Amino acid sequence: MIGALPVSLNVGGVEYPIETDFRNILIGLTACADPEYNDRERLYILMKRLFRDHLKVIPEDYITEAAEKAKWFIDCGQVAEDKKPPLKVIDWEQDEPIIFPAINKLAHREVRSVEYIHWWTFMGYFMEIEDGTFSMVLGIRQKIAKGKKLEKWEEEFYRNNKALCDIKTRYTLEEQADIDYLNNVFG
Repeated sequence: MIGALPVSLNVGGVEYPIETDFRNILIGLTACADPEYNDRERLYILMKRLFRDHLKVIPEDYITEAAEKAKWFIDCGQVAEDKKPPLKVIDWEQDEPIIFPAINKLAHREVRSVEYIHWWTFMGYFMEIEDGTFSMVLGIRQKIAKGKKLEKWEEEFYRNNKALCDIKTRYTLEEQADIDYLNNVFG
């Protein structure tokens, strides 16, 4: 039905209810950014957050289909046309202080205080962000990621706000131990 927000996913001909609140999905996406998890663990985290206890009752033969449906839901029903992995220009956890004010402006309320907002509604707000700090930071990140030249005012903003503009790299515990070791050795 046009305009209906999905609250379940059909897997193997059976409708399974899903947890659709935006907070649930953001928690899953944030966990997926953790370098301590491998791809299989990331997929499990997202599916467990989405299907909750219903994940246990999905027959093993349909787990791949369930994963595809979960991706479809998280991508708001959009199917990617090119197979290239997207450039990472957003970190939900790091960008929280600049994302939510932009979304709140569009929603005309503090969305974090609302009991429930469907993921697709939240992403609808997100996709409409035009002006403000977040869009400026995102534009700069996109240009840098694509190797494009920044405008003079963007260069100045970037120089003055590097911590805000640069996505912090997260390392595994082993990588961080190696970095700490080398920092200690070389000062």
